[in-house]
Amino acid sequence: MYAFIEGQVCEKTANTLVLLAAGVGWQLSCSMTTLQAAPPVGETMRCHTYLSVREDAMELFGFATREEKDLFLLLTSVSGIGPKTALGVLGSMPVKDLSLAILLGDVNALSRAPGIGAKTAARIVLELQDKIGTEGQGRLGIPLPAVAPNLEEAQSALVTLGFPKQNVEKVLQKIEKEQGNNLSVEEFIKQALGRL
Repeated sequence: MYAFIEGQVCEKTANTLVLLAAGVGWQLSCSMTTLQAAPPVGETMRCHTYLSVREDAMELFGFATREEKDLFLLLTSVSGIGPKTALGVLGSMPVKDLSLAILLGDVNALSRAPGIGAKTAARIVLELQDKIGTEGQGRLGIPLPAVAPNLEEAQSALVTLGFPKQNVEKVLQKIEKEQGNNLSVEEFIKQALGRL
């Protein structure tokens, strides 16, 4: 209904922002990312908005960027994640890092967000991984690094075998740098096992 609201910042709290536009003070629920991006009180800001209408309430959400709003809408499409939880996830890391965590299936990074456990993080990955994009520009317009499917599969297999994820990533990156990313999954694993 409202694409954005542009107005003077009147008030900032721990989770809301009030913008004065056309004589109306619009109270927007925001993530920590948006609140940090907001200018000081008295300055002008444009917030992309989303109006949530429920049986018992209407709430207006504000976002510093269109990408953050798009990711919010994707997060709220996941079963079990409401608007407040989605804001918590958005505030836990920058939008680009969050998109990358979903794309790479990094359940540990996602489960650090408030209100997100391992099962919910896994559900986010399962439901949104294909919607984020795989290489170049993701669906959200965020530049994402190209990830070779064989490299990703090899990493997953090595982590499942019990090797620490950080060590596996470093070794596989080194192999990819030396030989490119056209190796088969088996070749990646075989070479990585020799170095781990």
